[in-house]
Amino acid sequence: MDDRLPGFSFALAHHGARLALVDDATLSYELRVDGIPQSRVCLTDPRRLAYPYVRQIARAVEAHAPAGQPLRCLHLGAGALTLPRYLAVSRPGSEQLVVEKERELCRAVLTALPLPPGNRIRMLYGEARRVLERTQRRSLLAAGLRADGTGRSSVTTSEKRAELVVVDLWEAARIDAHVASAEFYASVAAVTEPGGLVAVNLLDGGDFDYLRAQAATVAAVFAHVALVLDVSPRLPAPLGNALLFASDSPLAITATDGVLREADAPDAEGDPFVLHGDDLREWWGDARPMTDATATDSPALDDPRFA
Repeated sequence: MDDRLPGFSFALAHHGARLALVDDATLSYELRVDGIPQSRVCLTDPRRLAYPYVRQIARAVEAHAPAGQPLRCLHLGAGALTLPRYLAVSRPGSEQLVVEKERELCRAVLTALPLPPGNRIRMLYGEARRVLERTQRRSLLAAGLRADGTGRSSVTTSEKRAELVVVDLWEAARIDAHVASAEFYASVAAVTEPGGLVAVNLLDGGDFDYLRAQAATVAAVFAHVALVLDVSPRLPAPLGNALLFASDSPLAITATDGVLREADAPDAEGDPFVLHGDDLREWWGDARPMTDATATDSPALDDPRFA
């Protein structure tokens, strides 16, 4: 462990968290909750992204907006703030609001792993859906600046909405039903700029019953949706990350330009699978959109389908 930037073990209300140095050469740290990897941060270069799903989100963002262009970003769920750090360096001047309910854990992470200099990242502590529902009628980014006590900031966001929204609301290895319903995604849409990009990090495997329902749910709110998976969605698979991208405008990642290729990654096993349009609708089949009345938690790690 690097004595200059010590890791920690942290007891949450229902989980245990640990931050540990995993690569001394790059000062890369990994945050785990209940033993499940949540985030990896490279302090020497925040653009170095270890997890494939994070690289895929970054590629989708690069396809969505011209290189280097600052974006107004909303992150629902923080972990160790891997993507906010990446965007602060790759798109300097980006206004970013991170909504996180685990205040003590997040503050411990920020103490151990300082944010890049010159960043415009603000924290707003609270439960994501409640925060969204409280602020739908006013600027969420401005609300974050006020809540963080940064009234001296020169950032002006008035009534502007987020151009990028990242939904990453895992509780260890579970996504709660109340942040998986059409009503929740409608709240996300309400704070997203027209033409903005929404990225949702989900968890499923087996026959992807949960993921099919989530695709149908997001498509009930947004006009354009794409599914991105590292494994074939048409074959049974172990439990793992799955991404849904959504917008009210056509998605750049659905173009055949190879934007999501993993060939430059050292552990690449091939390009991810991307489904959209009629192919995606055919894939989710008779799955029904989840509502507050019907939504379920994501499947558990010990579900027998994933054995």
